[in-house]
Formats: sequence, structure tokens, C-alpha cells
Amino acid sequence: MSGPQPLLRPVGRVESPLTDPAAAPKQGDEGAPEAWLVFAEAYASALHGLRPGVDVLVLTWLDRADRDVLVVHPRGDRSRPETGVFATRSPHRPNPVGLHRVRILQVDGVRVRVADLEAVDGTPVLDVKPVLDGER
Repeated sequence: MSGPQPLLRPVGRVESPLTDPAAAPKQGDEGAPEAWLVFAEAYASALHGLRPGVDVLVLTWLDRADRDVLVVHPRGDRSRPETGVFATRSPHRPNPVGLHRVRILQVDGVRVRVADLEAVDGTPVLDVKPVLDGER
């Protein structure tokens, strides 16, 4: 592919009791704990408007993922046929961007406490976007 290469800069990081990617839930609604999104002070004004009770999409960089994987057994279940990573939610993929729907529980300065985040401690946060749920 030609053209300019994207440059991603983390805006924060995850603080979570989850430390082992292999032991973490595969999805947020599968027992993921509360966690904190901790943003760099430079992005404090970008948090304006975030409030408890709102669902947001958190994009993370799954920094411990294997970027050479193209095919997986979904959910690590070898009884399931191999599937291309673009048809799965596998963290292992050429560009390991994580997508997490979470509910905001608390906003405290540059710290945002969220429910149901399956990302492990230290995961870089790339962006946060509102969930639109049919809004245009």
C-alpha cells in the first residue's frame, strides 16, 4: 500500500485488575471488571461531556497481540474451523486495535471509571467515541 502511513498516539492507558491476557474475559460482558481509563493531562479538555451512565466505545492498542496472525480458531476453540481474523474479534491481527463498549461509572479529572472493560492493565487507549444507538 502506498501513501502516508498512519501515526497513532495513545491518549491514555488502562488501569485494571486484569494483568494476564490469557486469563482475561474475551468480551466485556463475560465478567470483565471495572477499570479506569487514565488520560494524559494534555487531553483533559477532550473529556468534557463524558458523564456517568453513558455508554462509549473505547479504542485500544492491544500491545501484547501477535501481529503476524491472519487465521484463528474463533475464541481459541480448536473444534471450530479456522477463520480469518477480520471475521473474528481475535486480539491477534495485523493492526491490533481493540474495540470495547463500556459504561461510564465516574469521571474524576483525567480518570474515567468504566464497567465491563476486558483490556488488561497498561493497555494504551487510542480514542473514545460515543455510542450512537440509532442517532443520526
